Amino acid sequence: MSHGHQHGVVAPASARHRGRLLITIGLLAALALVEVAVGLTTGSLALLSDAGHVAVDVFGLAMTLAAVTAATRPSRSAHRTFGLYRIEVVATLVNAALLAGVAIWVLVEAVGRLRHPVDVAPVPLTVTALGALVVNGVAYALLHRGAAEALSLRGASTEVLADGIAALGALVAGVVIWLTGWRTADPVVAIGVAVLIVPRAIGLGRAALRVLLEAAPPGMDVAEVAAALGALPGVLEVHDLHVWTLTSGMEAATAHLTVSEDAKTPAVLTAARGILSGRGVEHATLQLEPADSPGCCHDARW
Repeated sequence: MSHGHQHGVVAPASARHRGRLLITIGLLAALALVEVAVGLTTGSLALLSDAGHVAVDVFGLAMTLAAVTAATRPSRSAHRTFGLYRIEVVATLVNAALLAGVAIWVLVEAVGRLRHPVDVAPVPLTVTALGALVVNGVAYALLHRGAAEALSLRGASTEVLADGIAALGALVAGVVIWLTGWRTADPVVAIGVAVLIVPRAIGLGRAALRVLLEAAPPGMDVAEVAAALGALPGVLEVHDLHVWTLTSGMEAATAHLTVSEDAKTPAVLTAARGILSGRGVEHATLQLEPADSPGCCHDARW
């Protein structure tokens, strides 16, 4: 019996963008504080809803930063065989839940204001919304580069983009109230923000749950991978193939390959690693089982 191990990535993909995370957290935290202050003084629900959205983004990014820091440190606990990589995904799931909570609060409050409109000071609302657009644009530019690599950064950049759209809505509401005095524009924009938040919270939560449930990575055809491994010279059968995502940018796999008696195991292992690596799997554990050794592999009972 032969085993092959392949070790590649040692840190979450988001770790490469830690500096950008820090700058973005600072910018968004300052924006949230300003929006809360102006929202309370002007009576604008549109600004308060965006401030809540931004605050949740700050919390999520802070959790991601803490998760990245923890995951990149060597684990001193022997029972944590995979370290703390999953913390980033858990943080993403918590962030999705908080976003959903913010959306529900905004919807409830907005319905109340549609029934009983509140006076809103349009000039501070307009100026603050314009500044929020600028801050969100800078934050999106900082995060977008890592969005293709890390689940947490993809979620964060999407939410910052949604923040920008919400800020644009608040700007429109401010201008409308300023020019026409139509106070309902503010809760209408707030409802739009909530509607914008809900599907993104659901999508982010589903993506995090997919990782936590150890489903195959999106776009990974497990049957095709098994067929490619089974087509290697000397491989007779492929079984117990599992492919999953540990955290952003870290795909893993295990497989048992039954090989012929004359198979050259080093060549089989090298070729199998190449197949998996070509599909984004950089951590693979492969077990080679000689066909003439009955009982060398005991099927799991689950």
